[in-house]
Amino acid sequence: MHLDQVAHVTLGFLPTPIHVLEQFSATLAGPQISIKRDDLTGLAFGGNKVRKLEYILAQALQENADCIITAGAMQSNHCRQTAAAAAKLNLECHLVLGGEAPPATNGNLLLDQLLGCHIHWAGDKRKGEDIPELVNKLKTLGKKPYVVPYGGSNELGVLGFVQAMKELYEQSNQCIPYSHIVFASSSGATQAGLMLGRAMLKNNCELIGIAIDKEEINQQSLADNILMLANQTALKLDFNYEFTRQHLNLDENYVAAGYGVIGESEKEAIKLLADAEGVLLDPVYTGRAMAGLIDYVRTKKIKSHEHVLFWHTGGLPALFAYADDVLNL
Repeated sequence: MHLDQVAHVTLGFLPTPIHVLEQFSATLAGPQISIKRDDLTGLAFGGNKVRKLEYILAQALQENADCIITAGAMQSNHCRQTAAAAAKLNLECHLVLGGEAPPATNGNLLLDQLLGCHIHWAGDKRKGEDIPELVNKLKTLGKKPYVVPYGGSNELGVLGFVQAMKELYEQSNQCIPYSHIVFASSSGATQAGLMLGRAMLKNNCELIGIAIDKEEINQQSLADNILMLANQTALKLDFNYEFTRQHLNLDENYVAAGYGVIGESEKEAIKLLADAEGVLLDPVYTGRAMAGLIDYVRTKKIKSHEHVLFWHTGGLPALFAYADDVLNL
């Protein structure tokens, strides 16, 4: 099956722009760094999940679903974007969120509520462990629920980033001029899609996924999940290619503090980019990924003559929820 034959709905403002971070690059005295602005995809402050949802929710509509279920952390960007997409498509939305209801509502959680979601608190289960029970409950009420996977990471979600790599290729005049593409890697589909898109375009740019979370996904490591997704999606597209560990560059050296724990490197990355370019990063994903890129430049893992693309995956509403941590510089 060709990518153009897979059903999708238009949800995002695409293509997202690319521009050179001239002052930020000069501040680091390293390579030229450009940025791909997936924080500008639209739908409730945008983000990269919109790309995945264009394919995932198209299938939900094909199956005549009338409500959407997904899961994530309290400040999940994926849940917020799913809620916005469901609102746009006139679908009821249920979010299974980790933690307990907080005394004050802000950040992504505020937007979830403005978007009319039904929120179900799941304690220490933030990756959808309680979804099967909710599915059964909604079915008994006569609903037709459709489950969007954690992070939007399944074969359909991968297609969103195969298309994103094609978009980048077309924006760059039928080539990809970057030596490295650096991005946050958390649930797998973004990195799997970029890997598959790169292989289909026969490009040799180095993809560097900065791991955000050290917990397993579906009882397997993030690395194994990425490879599984890439290979399953290649089969779906009839693309004869097998991804192995040698094709995967997943850097897990920046997750020591844990998911959603803001360290000094994240704070520095957010402040440096804001001061130099007026561009904002989020504290959980892009802040950590940019901290990884800064370290790569300072340790000369990326050389000064190279040209790097940082893929901004969004997440800005979380800045408000982490305000005290971010401003404690």
